[in-house]
Amino acid sequence: MADKKLKVTLKRGLIGVSDGKIRTIKALGLKKRSHSVIKNDTPEIRGMIDKVSNLVEVEELEA
Repeated sequence: MADKKLKVTLKRGLIGVSDGKIRTIKALGLKKRSHSVIKNDTPEIRGMIDKVSNLVEVEELEA
């Protein structure tokens, strides 16, 4: 599972979003709308993505 990667893209702006979700987005390394980052597929990252699933888009990559 560690060899899989996830491409996480912020699809919505953060105006009107709760502070907890904003902190989660920042912890994922996302800064602006349409910004993407590549993360390892771990349970911790999956949990963060689940928390902000309405704000992000996720693609699985084979690495």
